[in-house]
Amino acid sequence: MKLIHISSFGGPEVLVPTQGPEPVAGAGEVLIRVHASGVNRPDVLQRTGAYPPPPGAPAWPGLEVAGAIVSGDAQVMAQAGLKVGDRVCALVAGGGYAELCVAPVAQCLPVPAGLSDVEAASLPETFFTVWSNVFDRGRLHAGETLLVQGGTSGIGVTAIQLAKAAGARVIVTAGSDDKCQACLALGADHAINYRTQDFVEEAKRLTDGRGVDVILDMVAGDYVAREVEALADDGRLVIIAVQGGVKSELNAGLVLRRRLTITGSTLRPRPVAFKAAIAHKLRETVWPWLTEGRVKPVIHSVFDACEPVDDLPSGAAKAHALMQSGQHVGKIVLTWGSKP
Repeated sequence: MKLIHISSFGGPEVLVPTQGPEPVAGAGEVLIRVHASGVNRPDVLQRTGAYPPPPGAPAWPGLEVAGAIVSGDAQVMAQAGLKVGDRVCALVAGGGYAELCVAPVAQCLPVPAGLSDVEAASLPETFFTVWSNVFDRGRLHAGETLLVQGGTSGIGVTAIQLAKAAGARVIVTAGSDDKCQACLALGADHAINYRTQDFVEEAKRLTDGRGVDVILDMVAGDYVAREVEALADDGRLVIIAVQGGVKSELNAGLVLRRRLTITGSTLRPRPVAFKAAIAHKLRETVWPWLTEGRVKPVIHSVFDACEPVDDLPSGAAKAHALMQSGQHVGKIVLTWGSKP
């Protein structure tokens, strides 16, 4: 099969097409003929050597795929209501940048009615992440206010839509006026240009001085101290990435006096059972929102995974270059030449 190999740790140009042996599904697993693969920031970190795959996962990147089941554990598939030939999207621990990919049955979800495989491939990583962190860890409820740092990222556009569908108020930050407008078009109630406005002051102003209930943070670093100031009493700060650095100083007195919760998580190394529980909640609550059109995939660009683009050796390399530029709004997806 074709796959995208990391020839050495480095820039996007190290992502090169190659051939590898076809994987085989084991107990509790399915083999998927991949039509589309989502691109995520952890893939970029893996390419640079900063985020190695967990033990047992393939060496090539890719955390989400969509396609058709070609084989697998028939008994477990039947229990999940799946069969060979079904179109599914899946969260995987690695190996998604390939024509064939093994996934745990419990981490597979049917492609929502009316969605293409490209759209479906954009769902698992961000939807699992947002549900687990905003709703499970962050305990966001209807009527509360969520602040999303980086509203135009794949995580951001998902968080906006899921929080609004759940009845919450959403404030986002973004790095330009155009990106702020894109967030508002997706349903955000307010958008803050962090290059020209202080998000702490704006968050307090927009909440009449109360502060926000939940913050979804992909920055960390010196943002943490400011986010503590922006939280309401009993507020929850959920950190899911550290793009701004791993060290933070904050006013611990505010944490005590206002009963704040600072938490965070990584999804990739968690066990299948943990991810299966998230999949169940998504299928029960969010998949109907997708079918009804209340929540929609946001696709910025699609590249053929193996075709050279510009001066880069593959579409995967071009996708990574685009992600690192920060110019995208929503998800970037790779295709593998198969028709959905």
